Amino acid sequence: MDVAETMTVHFIGAGPGAADLITLRGRDLLARAPVCLYAGSIVPAEILAHCPAGARLVDTAPLSLDQIEAEFIAANQAGHDVARLHSGDLAMWSAVAEQIRRLEGLNIAYTLTPGVPAFSAAAAALGRELTLPALAQSLVLTRLDGRASPMPAGETLEAFARSGATLALHLAIHRLDEIVARLTPFYGADCPVAIVARASWPDQVVLRGRLDDIAARFAEQEIARTAIVLVGPALRDDWLRDSALYAADYPRRFRGEAP
Repeated sequence: MDVAETMTVHFIGAGPGAADLITLRGRDLLARAPVCLYAGSIVPAEILAHCPAGARLVDTAPLSLDQIEAEFIAANQAGHDVARLHSGDLAMWSAVAEQIRRLEGLNIAYTLTPGVPAFSAAAAALGRELTLPALAQSLVLTRLDGRASPMPAGETLEAFARSGATLALHLAIHRLDEIVARLTPFYGADCPVAIVARASWPDQVVLRGRLDDIAARFAEQEIARTAIVLVGPALRDDWLRDSALYAADYPRRFRGEAP
């Protein structure tokens, strides 16, 4: 189907939850778009306050891809730009790719505006940097296989755990016991773990523990979804080594010293 291009669909990362963690660009695009499609199950209603008065607001949570495409087509025929809000950032698990394919098939223009990712909000809630000098310099963003999204054969928890990197597991809180069992042989029972549920939302929950006790701590909470599990030595409290970035004896050209 070929539809003449008369408008633009703006995909916008809405951020992790707090209404003031949307980017300025995303806020401004929302304020100009007469149509807003948003994932109502995970995008807070407060963010919709940035939409102009009288904007058409469509909750896509109950819609199929075909129905979302129909909204794009209708907006295009009316010459109305669309703000397409997704939670967190667009780069991971956002289902943006298939919507883009539909738009390209329709010759409808689109843009992508990144958002604050949930793992960043979780780190902020913990007051932590997720990489530490000489201890953990990599962060793996991953999930477990699911009914809708099977994992490729080489992308297993065990494969990532062998590196010793910090792991940020999304969409997997309902399988915490399995996570503990699969990671303990690699990180050790005393490896620190943190669970951050609904990071940056008013009802945010932060749990800290170790692989050998986090399941018991979690069982005392009522957390069913929208949670990130962070595992790795970077969550330790006793690592006191400084980076070289601000060391007085580390030459840097920005301090007028030799590179």
